[in-house]
Amino acid sequence: MANLVLVYGMRLLPADELEAVEAAQLKLKNGNEAQVTMHILEGSRESIESQLRTSVEAFFDFYPEI
Repeated sequence: MANLVLVYGMRLLPADELEAVEAAQLKLKNGNEAQVTMHILEGSRESIESQLRTSVEAFFDFYPEI
C-alpha cells in the first residue's frame, strides 16, 4: 500500500461570524489539481468533538481497502 497523506484544516470561530466556506484547492506533483471539500461542525465543544470523531470514522469507512 502506498504511503498516504490526510489533508485537513481547522479553525474555530463564533458561529454567527461565518458567512461562507469554499473548497480548498490542491496542486499535485503530476500537474493536476484537486479540491478538498470543507465541512462545518457547529455546537458546544463536546458536541463538535463528538461530531469530528464520528466524521473521521465515517471518512475511513469510504476506504475499506486502507
